[in-house]
Amino acid sequence: MALLVPAPATLRRAQTELGQGHPNTHPRLGAILRRVGANLLVACAIPAALFYSCYVAFGVWPAMVAALGWSYGAIAFRALTGRRASGMLLLMAGVLTLRTVVALAAQSTFIYFLQPVLSDAVVGSAFLLSLLTARPVVARLAGDFYPLTDEIASRPAIRTLFRRLTLLWAMVCLGKALVILWLLLSQPLSTFVLAREVTVPTTNVLAIVLTVLIALAVARREGLHAPRPALSPA
Repeated sequence: MALLVPAPATLRRAQTELGQGHPNTHPRLGAILRRVGANLLVACAIPAALFYSCYVAFGVWPAMVAALGWSYGAIAFRALTGRRASGMLLLMAGVLTLRTVVALAAQSTFIYFLQPVLSDAVVGSAFLLSLLTARPVVARLAGDFYPLTDEIASRPAIRTLFRRLTLLWAMVCLGKALVILWLLLSQPLSTFVLAREVTVPTTNVLAIVLTVLIALAVARREGLHAPRPALSPA
């Protein structure tokens, strides 16, 4: 049964970034959280902040270009420095590209803001459908946050974890789609943008915290969470 695991070179880079000196050692929680935080900051938080800042200062069209420009700039920077762009960054760049192109073609800001609703609905459905395959979506993205090996990825507990987290994120995406659609149809644009910039990050953060807690519990049971080194006696 095929499982998604990083290529050897990618795995070695991930182990180096997480402070691992040997492939049989496991990264500590702090290193994992720093990596997760960095990926989310670059792929999601900064583009969202840029969009809202530019929207307030210059309007919606410059805000679209600013968010998209950041994503492509981040991908180019990592390529120029010899580092792999995370799957999350590539995914967000693709989503922003599609949203911007369609909105510009239609000359409609409503279409621009409607697209994330449709995207969340499609992504949530894709997460659900991926549960019917050998590699649910979370298994495909897990290598961005933890250096998986064949042995780790094939463990029953890890495969069950991937499926549970895939289901969790499917529900999160579908729930966001419903809430944002209601806001879009019921609120003026200025209120909608502000509400969306609060609702979406808050929902994402809560889902991420829950994901980390669930994954950490499984990692501890599987011996994949490196404990803090004991302090030497004075």
